[in-house]
Amino acid sequence: MTAPFPGHATVVPVLALGETLLVSLQGELHDGTAEQLHQDISHRIADSGASGMIIDISGVEVVDSFLGRILAEIAASASLLAARTVVAGMRPAVAITLVELGLTLPGLTTALDVDRALELLNRTSTPSASDGREGGT
Repeated sequence: MTAPFPGHATVVPVLALGETLLVSLQGELHDGTAEQLHQDISHRIADSGASGMIIDISGVEVVDSFLGRILAEIAASASLLAARTVVAGMRPAVAITLVELGLTLPGLTTALDVDRALELLNRTSTPSASDGREGGT
């Protein structure tokens, strides 16, 4: 279900999986592409009412400070639109590079793969049995 917005060409596919959006990054993300992706994702969240988003970076070989900042900005925008973001598929070399660059990305949730990211989003969006609600009179 990838649909470009009117007047926009979709550069990175954004798939809808129920109430979750899946964004799969492959290769390098250039400045213009990253900014367009940020806008596209924000519009998709607002238009669809998505409650969660997974950004799969398993296809990304190198993360620089620019991409780290863009990921943090996308997650912050999603949070303001009431959607949680999980970054999935981070390679060990990418994690090491982010730490070396001083980009620990506080507040950004990570998962080893997309399946675990979906589990994480589903677990946190489902009310637990002990959420304080009781039936009765």
